[in-house]
This record gives sequence, structure tokens and C-alpha cells, in this order.
Amino acid sequence: MKSFISGIQQVGIGVVDTDVALPLYRDLLGMDALVFDDVAEAALMMLFTGNVLRRRRATLTLNMQGGGGFELWQHLNGTPRLRSTPTRTGDLGITAVKINCSNVPAAHEQLTMLRKCRVGELMKDLKGDPHFHILDPFGNAFEVMVATERFSRTRHATGGVGGVVIGVSHMDRSLQVYRDVLGISETVYDTRTFDENGPGLRRVLLRKRSKGEGAFGRLLGSVQVELVQDLTGPRSHIDKDRLWGDPGFIHLCMDVLDMDGLKRHAATQGVRFAVDSQETFAMENAGGRFCYIEDPDGTLIELVETHRVPLAKKWGLFLNLKKRDRHKPLPDWIVCLLALNKVKG
Repeated sequence: MKSFISGIQQVGIGVVDTDVALPLYRDLLGMDALVFDDVAEAALMMLFTGNVLRRRRATLTLNMQGGGGFELWQHLNGTPRLRSTPTRTGDLGITAVKINCSNVPAAHEQLTMLRKCRVGELMKDLKGDPHFHILDPFGNAFEVMVATERFSRTRHATGGVGGVVIGVSHMDRSLQVYRDVLGISETVYDTRTFDENGPGLRRVLLRKRSKGEGAFGRLLGSVQVELVQDLTGPRSHIDKDRLWGDPGFIHLCMDVLDMDGLKRHAATQGVRFAVDSQETFAMENAGGRFCYIEDPDGTLIELVETHRVPLAKKWGLFLNLKKRDRHKPLPDWIVCLLALNKVKG
């Protein structure tokens, strides 16, 4: 299958106060490279905001060790709707974000000492590797996992986003989207758990190994998507009765190499684009074509074909990717210029 994506560009996280969340994620998970900080009206997203035009602030930050970033969304008109109950593994939607880490035990010790989140026990995952979970002050869950890829060295204990955990109601229908449409096709494991009440959870871990394709493919690295189905019956979606952009994980965003090709391929699988900006959509000094599809349970997957990136904003240095071979990686020294724009506060 032709490769349409290069990696996870970011995970969208709805927040109540960006000025509080930005420094927290910088200190907690090393998201300190600021790509954009933009205020505008989200007109193209009205399909998911109750047909109400929402004004929002959006910021994108990266961890230069490698992996995807965080896109923080704060609605500026309207009261955010918090989740009424804690999210559990198996609930429909994005229930956790996987964070890359080259030394998991050391990260566990550092994050425990930092005292800015709830840190779970150091355990073995289904592959036998060390991992642990953290819960941030906003109730968002992260799994710190082993990752051998590293783009650059930083002072932080962890790297960027390497994957997500997504609750689904029907595994085979969901596999059609994540495996057959997006091309995250390697099955690492497909396992079922049982408890005293009978069937428990079915967990399928999909992986797409990095080939370094795309301008930022070496930075973004490999992709993992873990799909979890409650075998006793479907649960409610974590965003039931809430709007897109309300606090919590709101979307998974993939960096796309060929948007037109992906759109045609998705149509052959019966998946349509719910949103398509068609042309370049500006986010402060960054820009690109962005689209959205939904998985069978309504979990949003953003698709971004990057056209323009600010490398060193204070010097007016920007990179135009629109006419460039999208499969060709940028030189590492150019990508490293993203680290010059720092999160403040």
C-alpha cells in the first residue's frame, strides 16, 4: 500500500486556560518548541461545535526528542463542558496518549519527583517492556512507553507523542479506518483479557514504522494506535453531549504526504472527508490544507498537509513546502530550527 502519512503530527487537547496548560506540558512532557499561537474563528468546524461559530485560541508545541506534538485548543466564547465521569480504558474515543521515552525507569523517577501529576507504578506492558501511566491535573491520561527512536537530545525525561489508545465499539470496522485507510498496518498484538464476569477487553496494537518520509518524518517517527473494545458491549463515547474542543483529547492528527491521493483512497474504503479546507489554511504564520475524517464511533482524525512552517519567527525565517517533494525529508539542521521558538511562562 502506498504511504499517505508520515507520522503523528499532534494530538488535540481541549483546555480551559492555555496560559496554564502550556507551561505545564513544557515542564511535564517537554513540549517546549512553539510552532504557532493563533486566535481565530473555527468556521470550518461548526459541524462539530453544534453549528455555533466558536472563537478559539490554538497553539502547537513539540518535543524535539521526537514524536508528535500537542495542539491545545481553548474556546474563547462559551463555557467549556467538562466530562462528568473519569475516562476508563475501553470508553469510546481517545482515552490515553502514548509518550515516547528512551529510559522509562529514569523518567518514572523524574516525574515522580516533579510532583506535577499523578504517577502510576512502573509495570510491564503486553510486549514485556517497562511502562507507566500518568494523569495530569486536568484528568488526561498518558502512557510513557519505550521508544528507541530519538531525533535530538534535550533536558527532558520524555519525548513526544508516539501513539494513542482509542476505545472502539466494533474492532473490525475500526481496523478498516486505522489499518486500511491510514496504513497503520503492522499488528503488534491482538489479545483478549477476561475477568470474573466473563469477557473483558480486546486490545489490538497497530504500528507503522517510520521510513523518514516527509519533511518532518524523521522528527515525528513511528506511529502506534492501540484499539480497545469492551467485549461485554459498547460503552458511551467520552465526548457524548459535549462539543469538539471541550476539555480533554479532541482529535488525533496525522501528517499527510498526499492529501488528494488519501482522499481518493479513503473513498474506495467508504470513508468520506467530513471537513476539507481545500486550500492553504493559515494558523498564525504556519499554514496547510487540513481535513477531518471520523472513525466508526465518531472519533475525529485530523489530516494535515503542511504548506508553510515558521522556523525562526523572530528573524522572519519561514519554510514554504508547497512546491517541494512531500516524500523527501528536510535536513536535520533545518528541522532543529523549530527549537528556537520556545514556550514562555
